[in-house]
Amino acid sequence: MFKKYWVFIALPVLLLGLASMVKKPAHELSLKKSDWNIGVALYSFNRFPFPVTLEKAKTTGVNYVEGFDFHKLGGDFGEKTMSDLSPSDAKAVRKLLKANGLKMKSMYVGKANDKESWQKAFELAKSLKIQYLVAEPKRENWDMVDQLAGEYKVKIALHQHSKEAGSIYWHPDSVLSAIKNHPNFGACGDLGHWTRSGLNPIESLKKLEGHLISIHLKDLDAAKQSAKDVMVGEGIIDFEGVVKELKRQQFDGEIYAECEHKMEDNLEDVKHAVQYFGNLTP
Repeated sequence: MFKKYWVFIALPVLLLGLASMVKKPAHELSLKKSDWNIGVALYSFNRFPFPVTLEKAKTTGVNYVEGFDFHKLGGDFGEKTMSDLSPSDAKAVRKLLKANGLKMKSMYVGKANDKESWQKAFELAKSLKIQYLVAEPKRENWDMVDQLAGEYKVKIALHQHSKEAGSIYWHPDSVLSAIKNHPNFGACGDLGHWTRSGLNPIESLKKLEGHLISIHLKDLDAAKQSAKDVMVGEGIIDFEGVVKELKRQQFDGEIYAECEHKMEDNLEDVKHAVQYFGNLTP
C-alpha cells in the first residue's frame, strides 16, 4: 500500500521535472514585459502614409519609433517628406505621435550632404524634439556635423550600411575612426548590415562598446550581400549572444525593429520581432 502511494505521488513530480528540462521552441513567446527599450523603425512601413505607420507601430505595443527624412508623409501633409516640414507641420507630427502614445527620439537622415542641408536637418530635429539623428555623413563633413550636433544638442548615431552598398561605416573600425575627436558622434549598430558585410554582430558590438546609442534589429538568411531579410529568430544571427553582450555592456538605448521584407504587408513580422527580442534574456 505504501509503495503504491509513493508511486502515485512521485510519478507526477517526475513528469513535471522532465517537462521543465525540455527546451521551449525559439518561436514560443511569453507575454512578460520586456527589459529592453524596443521601438519600430518606421522605414519598415515606408509604403504607407505617416499617420498609418504610427497606427501600425502602435499595435506592436512599443513606445518608440524612428522616423526617416525622405518619408512621403501623405494624409494632411500631402506630398511633403519629413525633411520638408515647417514648424507648424512639426507640431502636427508631434500631436500625431502623442495621440498614438509614441515617442520619436530619433530620425534617419539620408538627404543631408552639405552645411545647409545638415543645418536644416538639425532644425527639424529641434522642432520634433528629437534626441539623435541616425546618419552616414561624408568624411569631409565630420567636423561640421559634429559642431552642429553640439550646438543643437542633438547627437549623431553613425549607421552602417553594408560594404558592397558602399558605406564608409560598414566596419566598426571605420565608425571608431569617425567618433575619434568628435564628441557628439556615437553609433547605431545594424545587426543585419554587419551580417551582410560578413561581420560577426557580437564582435562588432564589442568593438563599439561605450559608443552605442541605438540598435537596428533585423535577421538575414546568410552572411553575404545577396542575403535576404527574414523573420527575426529564423535567420543566422545569434540573438542570444547579442542579448548577452548587450547585457554585459549594460546597454540601455533603443532597439528598433526594422523589417525589410514583405513591405506591403509585414506588420505581423514586425510584431514578431518586437515580441521575440523582448522576451530574450541572457
